Amino acid sequence: MTDASSFATAGADPTATSAPAPLGTGGSAPADRRQYVLTLACEDRPGIVYAVSSFLIQHGCNILRSEQYDADTDQGTSTFFMRVQFSALDPVETLERLRAGFLAVADSFQMQWRLVDAATRCRTLILVSKFGHCLNDLLFRHRIGALPIDIPAVVSNHRDFEDLVQSHGIPFIHVPVTKATKPEAEKQLLEIVDREQIDLVVLARYMQVLSPELCQALSGRAINIHHSFLPSFKGARPYQQAHARGVKIIGATAHYVTSDLDEGPIIEQDVDRVTHATTAERMAAAGRDVECRVLARAVEWHAENRVMINGNKTVVFG
Repeated sequence: MTDASSFATAGADPTATSAPAPLGTGGSAPADRRQYVLTLACEDRPGIVYAVSSFLIQHGCNILRSEQYDADTDQGTSTFFMRVQFSALDPVETLERLRAGFLAVADSFQMQWRLVDAATRCRTLILVSKFGHCLNDLLFRHRIGALPIDIPAVVSNHRDFEDLVQSHGIPFIHVPVTKATKPEAEKQLLEIVDREQIDLVVLARYMQVLSPELCQALSGRAINIHHSFLPSFKGARPYQQAHARGVKIIGATAHYVTSDLDEGPIIEQDVDRVTHATTAERMAAAGRDVECRVLARAVEWHAENRVMINGNKTVVFG
């Protein structure tokens, strides 16, 4: 059996809830029927899909969309990943009853699993410093309903974006950070996470390196946007580095936060093309656009329970 620590649903907690997932092309359900999302990972062996499908049928559920990733296509692992979106035809089949009933199936395959109500939104805390483009983009997408998240608060170590955040009707919390006060600041941050029942923490150009202890506390539920197409151009002034190297693409990477700086499991990456004539300033502008769309996709996919962590990689279902 693969060590359970090597794979998990991002932010895995079988009792947790998350955000609504679109139906896609897999099916449809009347609006009055509850919809759920089941994600699981276990050692790959015959009978998993049959067992899951049989359980859902026996409990009067209709599968709307089912995706799986066979680890046989990924050398070095023997892990099976699956995401199923379904509706409950029988109103007595509540989330609690379904979770309790699925325990026997999960135990028989030693699954790491998560079953959530698709209607519950992902409570997301945004951290930001002095670059506001990703924050502004997330706030706008949230405001128009383009992201399946709620934002209980925005935390920053500077006050630059206090007015912007409050104009969206969202509380702004100033948590200054110095070398001397960093432990207390991180303690305050965790208190906010607990108090607001945060499901996801987004580092939207938050220019503080989190301690290993905080990274562990937020494992699988903290996403960072890196201003480069990893693993290139780490550290400060990435666009000046890129310009000096004469690069032909400008990229960004969204990844889960780990104690290894900018080394966490990658969720999404994208690039824009540039030429020899593109200045460092224009590269930076292009980079801001890429960062915004990459981070927004990563947040959306996490909130829709589409991302599963497999060691230092991810499986992202469509």
